[in-house]
Amino acid sequence: MEEKHIYDLNLLYESYLASMKGSAWKAEPQRFHLDFLSEIVQLKHELETRTYKTSPGTEFILNERGKIRHIHGARMRDRVVRHALCDGFLSDALDPYLIYNNGASQKGKGISFSRKMFERDLHNYWLKNRTNEGYICFIDYSKFYDNIVHETAKEMIFTKISEEAQWLTGEIIDTFTVDVSYMDDEEYEKCMDKCFSSVEYYETVSNEDKTGEKFMHKSVEIGDQLSQNIGIFYPTPVDNYAKIVLGCKYYGRYMDDMYIIHDDLEELKAMITGIQDVASAYGLFINSKKTKIYKLSDTFKYLQTKYTLSETGKVIKRINPKSLARERRRIKAYKHLMDEGKMSYEDIEMAVKSWMGNYVKLMSKKQIKHMKSLYMELFGKELKWKQKSSSRTARKSRRK
Repeated sequence: MEEKHIYDLNLLYESYLASMKGSAWKAEPQRFHLDFLSEIVQLKHELETRTYKTSPGTEFILNERGKIRHIHGARMRDRVVRHALCDGFLSDALDPYLIYNNGASQKGKGISFSRKMFERDLHNYWLKNRTNEGYICFIDYSKFYDNIVHETAKEMIFTKISEEAQWLTGEIIDTFTVDVSYMDDEEYEKCMDKCFSSVEYYETVSNEDKTGEKFMHKSVEIGDQLSQNIGIFYPTPVDNYAKIVLGCKYYGRYMDDMYIIHDDLEELKAMITGIQDVASAYGLFINSKKTKIYKLSDTFKYLQTKYTLSETGKVIKRINPKSLARERRRIKAYKHLMDEGKMSYEDIEMAVKSWMGNYVKLMSKKQIKHMKSLYMELFGKELKWKQKSSSRTARKSRRK
């Protein structure tokens, strides 16, 4: 079998097409598109001779669902390289090591899959115990991406990929280093052991303080595709500890959100302590304020959906009203972007259809009617979508 290379022109062309999806209306992708063949050939040369360097991108603060995040926007040429590395090498190499119900950003999985796995665990718990008496714990990492240790990430990933992919992965991870020249020697010595916040850093540290004298080798940039792959894979030792060492049958993770279902409250608390110890060994911090335990008979929220396990084993689920309000605001923002010529109607329609396909089963008839009315009011067209079928429904249709 012929060896696969990161600088393969076919791979770079496919990565260019993937990078254009959903952003073809933006100025920089349009400029890249005008001369994409020359751009791809130039990238091939830089990757083959290992002279490629990441270009400075844009940085901004995003407030999403009450979470304030520091976001890095990559240049178009860098997005093409990330797609080539992640889609062509890393995903296939790392996916076999993930637990099955870690569904974040994976082909054939995603948020809908993760919700189904969560609901399956609730059902299975009831089938085994024939009661909704029990507990569920939600564990959240504090500043998850900000505290991923570079050397640890490299050690975990490099043993699973080719030497060529190692070079590029290391090259990109090294660009995530944080200039902490403002720290005194004592602070610098302890910085790897303290919880780091990129938002606080970029709000309080001026460019004059970044003199290039001291660097902290942890934190990966949200918005970079490689960071997403690292984020999916990095807590795998914690997942394995929970599933294998602790024997948690009802455990799952979606990026930095975990849950455990158990019938014994004290054992559950002990499990949380053990998970905290393993996470700490990898430089991660558990957010004690967001780590909460609920009774299964109560209402609790996971992945923006509200759940309750009934006495009869029925899993009652409802959309989070905040998610609905957020989507209505997003649709209105899409209309402004379309009016300004910054977003096409086709991209808007695809985005709204995708959201509706994911959430319509959780919405009431009244909520669906209001969404359709808003869409008609803004765009003058009826909102239609293809509802995502369950795997069971899909199998039945194939039999027919």
